[in-house]
Amino acid sequence: MALVLVSLGISYQQKLHIEKETIISVIRAVVQLIIVGYLLKFIFKVDNIALTMIMELFIIYNAARNGQRRSQGIPGAFWISWWGLLIATTLTVGILVLTKVIAFAPFQLIPITGMVAGNAMTATGLVYRSLNQQFHDQQQMVLERLALGAKPSLAVGDIAREAIRTGMQPTIDSVRTYGIVSLPGMMSGLIMVGIDPIRAIKYQIVVVFMLLSATGIASVYASYRAVKRFFNQHWQLALPKEDQ
Repeated sequence: MALVLVSLGISYQQKLHIEKETIISVIRAVVQLIIVGYLLKFIFKVDNIALTMIMELFIIYNAARNGQRRSQGIPGAFWISWWGLLIATTLTVGILVLTKVIAFAPFQLIPITGMVAGNAMTATGLVYRSLNQQFHDQQQMVLERLALGAKPSLAVGDIAREAIRTGMQPTIDSVRTYGIVSLPGMMSGLIMVGIDPIRAIKYQIVVVFMLLSATGIASVYASYRAVKRFFNQHWQLALPKEDQ
């Protein structure tokens, strides 16, 4: 709680007016973690695949809802987020299971799904933000390309690729500094409880690679699916209401 007070002190001293939001967020985090902790304990004890799949879909659903909130009015953002996160999570976790990196068991599947979905959700939100900003800034250029006969896919190809780059860049940047700037949480936690450092590093490498995969898949899917929502059926540019 002393650490929370540091954050509150900064907000008060700098007149950021986020003290209430910080307190609510902290209370929510504590309550949610306690509930999830007991829920996971129950699921791990039961060891039922159907219950595990329900929990994983629940994680993806909440991630998709959060992605929708970050879309700034892009039509169909929830379903774009849902399918992007589902595909990214299924492929990434599926590869880990098939290669026997992790076991097909609740105590490994659920935490890994949460990590993958969380990072893919962040990437999806960044894609939406980039698309909205680029369409707002480059609206005239896109209209000119359309007027010259370009199809929407050609008129906005650069915008879609830049959005993908934006979605993937934070993960790539964090990976670049692993070991020389930051010591990732999983590796540090395993070492702190006495696991051999080399083994802990191997686990962290798996995490790094799976996050790169998940953010890449989610960013590509979200970008190319969301770009279409900026046009109507007549190939006319139709920005979301918040950007008009």
